[in-house]
Amino acid sequence: MVISFQNVSRYYNDWPALERINLQLEQGEFLVVSGPSGAGKTTLFRHIWMGDLPSSGTVEVAGHSSDRIGRRDLPLLRRKLGIVFQDFRLLPERTVYDNVALPLQVTGTSPKAVRRRVFSLLAEMELNHRRASYPHELSGGEQQRVAIARAMVAHPVILLADEPTGNLDPEVSRKVIDLLVEINRTGTSVVLATHDPRQVPAGVARFIYLDRGHMVNPNSWDGYDQL
Repeated sequence: MVISFQNVSRYYNDWPALERINLQLEQGEFLVVSGPSGAGKTTLFRHIWMGDLPSSGTVEVAGHSSDRIGRRDLPLLRRKLGIVFQDFRLLPERTVYDNVALPLQVTGTSPKAVRRRVFSLLAEMELNHRRASYPHELSGGEQQRVAIARAMVAHPVILLADEPTGNLDPEVSRKVIDLLVEINRTGTSVVLATHDPRQVPAGVARFIYLDRGHMVNPNSWDGYDQL
């Protein structure tokens, strides 16, 4: 089990952002988290990288527990995670190569190993020809592929994708989802938050639906017939 939520609730001034969430993710699973704006998707993700902690209950992620984790342990947890956001969050003053290389550079990886890994990933993402470009010179789809490459460069156990297609047109969105499916097939666990689970091909993922902090029919909702 790489992620486990055990009766987790999170309240902000008595407002339940999450309430009594029980959720487990096995290594290598693809999980789609759907629901309307304000349903709790981002709060759920913040608990996975432990940027937020439960008001009650326990979250366990890749061997780290919310009720025991300390400030010095957070970098160890986050090195096991790759995170992709809707707004890309690329560093505008750095090239594609430097954006992707950064997570390895800050951990002291040798320059030779960094080059090998970054060139390999950029080739997989069909971005080698863009390695000297800056984010503002890229299309939205290219920027998101760079963000995914950066998230994957340190071989994370879990890839979190928080609305990664929200700013992209349908054709580019499909390509990004296809890329996440391919990453999952290599053994990386993927958790995708999306308003539209129909983007994900049937049969490749497990779906849960959040509504006002609650999981709604988590065992029967299939991501398609209730939309």
